[in-house]
Amino acid sequence: MTIQKKLDTLHRLRSESEQGGGSERIRQQHEKGKLTARERLDLLLDEGTFVELDRFVTHRSTDFGLADKKILGDGVVTGYGRIEGRTVYVFSQDFTVFGGSLAEAHAEKICKVMDLAVQNGAPVIGLNDSGGARIQEGVVSLGGYADIFLRNTLASGVVPQISAILGPCAGGAVYSPAITDFVFMVRDTSYMFVTGPNVVKTVTHEDVTPGTLGGADVHATESGVAHFAHDSEIECLAGVRRLLSFLPGNNIDSPPAHPTDDPADRRDEELLTLVPDDPNKPYDMRHVICRVVDNGDLLEVHRDFATNLIVGFARLGGYSVGVVANQPDVLAGVLDIKASLKGARFIRFCDAFNVPLLTFEDVPGFLPGMDQEHGGIIKHGAKLLYAYAEATVPKLTVITRKAYGGAYDVMSSRHVRGDFNIGWPTAEIAVMGPKGAAEILFKRDIAAAKDPQGKLDDLVADYREKFAHPYLAAARGFLDDVIDPRETRPRLISALQTLLTKRQSVPPKKHGNIPL
Repeated sequence: MTIQKKLDTLHRLRSESEQGGGSERIRQQHEKGKLTARERLDLLLDEGTFVELDRFVTHRSTDFGLADKKILGDGVVTGYGRIEGRTVYVFSQDFTVFGGSLAEAHAEKICKVMDLAVQNGAPVIGLNDSGGARIQEGVVSLGGYADIFLRNTLASGVVPQISAILGPCAGGAVYSPAITDFVFMVRDTSYMFVTGPNVVKTVTHEDVTPGTLGGADVHATESGVAHFAHDSEIECLAGVRRLLSFLPGNNIDSPPAHPTDDPADRRDEELLTLVPDDPNKPYDMRHVICRVVDNGDLLEVHRDFATNLIVGFARLGGYSVGVVANQPDVLAGVLDIKASLKGARFIRFCDAFNVPLLTFEDVPGFLPGMDQEHGGIIKHGAKLLYAYAEATVPKLTVITRKAYGGAYDVMSSRHVRGDFNIGWPTAEIAVMGPKGAAEILFKRDIAAAKDPQGKLDDLVADYREKFAHPYLAAARGFLDDVIDPRETRPRLISALQTLLTKRQSVPPKKHGNIPL
């Protein structure tokens, strides 16, 4: 056979591998409002940078007629490419081939790129669109899932792992995305659940649809499984690209720095009026954050889950930072179970990947109530405390108003190794609010007074004047400074620049035992 004939064979096989399950199944994929595996990679990666690996792999099964149904690639496209010029490893499941089902060869392809990602210190991105385990291969398929789960676990904290759910993801398949760092979903076309609607109906007699059981909005608002929910695959893949712009390629590198035209010494007059004079009046902490960070740009993570806490990525003087902020506009910014979980997970990610933490604090305490106590607010709140105390990245904290009780300790205080802690003149740092403190301290005096309410009001005013301010904490060195709110941005940038060379270690150990 001549070289030309061999080249013709190569080109024919390459072309065949790019057809997936064929034109009819591609048409069906498009009719569902879904892109093909390769179309998704074209949108995700910088143009012309994708290099495919294992395009000629096929399954090795012979049972149930599979011997005559071999398709090049075996239902998943794998390889590497670039996003904003930086290397990433990718796999994209192809629903047009065996419904994207996972089997031995399919899993081996995914494991290969995951191993390469860890070895070469680059993020790994999985585009999930699969009917689950390939039943015809039996336990071999289950073993393939376990091989992937192990690699997810070993890669955790080593390279960023991102999952985009772009179709069905059910049964054991859900656990790989759950271990990864960030999960993206698309409304109306993607869903995740351990057991599907039919099983749920059989066991619990509940009539549910895939969307109401495990759709994008359910996981973005109720369960917290999804960090981002988008209206289309195009938006979703653009969101993955944007997220990666804040992150390093691995746990040794620093996050990428981006030049900014937002002056480091910018003072913002609006910061003087954002916090109301009435300490019980709500305000939107997003407005404070966006007045401080570069160009007001904040990428919120878990935006619609546990909305009493804000977490996300921003830049400060061109440097990536992870923002954690109480939200006084929702439940007065109180910490509860969901907010504690949301914050702890985000903080631990930032610490693993060298992203400094910027905390904006206005917290009246932990949410009281039987549901919270029975639900384990003690151990869940301890996760947030553990995450802050464990973190060795630069930690900067701004107290804008309330910092009461144990929540003051938890929210990146100096006592849990906060590096730069400042307060605004409006800050109130105390064991509890003035009213609660007065009612406890002067219970008998209030009861004996001719005008109990008037007496209480006077005592509250007296307590507020003596204790509800930042200067006692500053006198102890618990705050590094009390600043004019307009100085917040320049002071934070100055502090961050000094902390970029921070070195801090923990006692040698295999790993800690976070209260799960």
